[in-house]
Amino acid sequence: MIDSRQIKLFVALAEDLHFARSADRLGIAQSVLSQQIKRLESDLGVRLLNRNKRAAITLTDAGGIFLVEATAALRQLERADRIGRLAARGQAGQVALGYIGSAVTTGLLPDTLRAFRAASPDVRMHIVAMETPNQLERLSDGALDIGFIRPRAHYPDGVTAKVVQSERLLIALPADSPLSRAKSVKASQLRELPFIAPQFNEAAGFAEDLARLGRVGGFDAQPEYRVNDFITAVSMASAGYGVALVPQSICGFAQPGVVFKPLSDFDEHVELAVAYRIREHSPCVRGFVDAALSYGVAMQSRARRTTR
Repeated sequence: MIDSRQIKLFVALAEDLHFARSADRLGIAQSVLSQQIKRLESDLGVRLLNRNKRAAITLTDAGGIFLVEATAALRQLERADRIGRLAARGQAGQVALGYIGSAVTTGLLPDTLRAFRAASPDVRMHIVAMETPNQLERLSDGALDIGFIRPRAHYPDGVTAKVVQSERLLIALPADSPLSRAKSVKASQLRELPFIAPQFNEAAGFAEDLARLGRVGGFDAQPEYRVNDFITAVSMASAGYGVALVPQSICGFAQPGVVFKPLSDFDEHVELAVAYRIREHSPCVRGFVDAALSYGVAMQSRARRTTR
């Protein structure tokens, strides 16, 4: 069985076609180089070099063919060595990431990906949109490594989460609504209006915010329309089907026919969190979590500056 050292010696000799020069360049005795090449030929069962006392050595046909493969093998070994060292530092490997739609609209997902890629360009990302409950299940069973979720009061065993972003809730109204001309809206003014509610497939999370809005306004805020995401909710609001309680970041995806108003008596915020396994051993997964947490610190610092 040939080893990488024999391959390196042969490639060096094939480049110089001179035992003395190659031995000097490699920092070994010429006799050692000669012995290693003879052992390589013996292991392969073929002559790789034409050795002439009065002429320069040349490669045999077999030697030329072997050189191509040996050079490719060395490149692969060098790549394996580089990737292995990067993986040890969390700069190579793969990460399975889940996210909810608001992670896109707030900038959390693209900004974290950009920062992480700058530090770890060799890490492969597998990214899938998924609601918070499903993400937590997949984190628990190992199908996901990290999730961008709405925080919960309780998490599965072995899973934790840290809040990285917070944003205000607004009400999306049809542009032709009488309320659209007001500077702000009271919760009680929404009493008779139909609500369009995204992502209401569980009692926790955003459903709780709508329920609190109803309590403040003195009504039962049951949705008239249930949709899959905030953009659909805003689209329906713009068409006059009703109103929607939405995070402020959705304003960046506004469509004609809809306006966003603050609620004067409902100063609620919704949060985004990065969820991950407590005992995570993968360096690249830990690196991505660190990038998300750094994003959160930067957002908090920016929020403090804007409120001064």
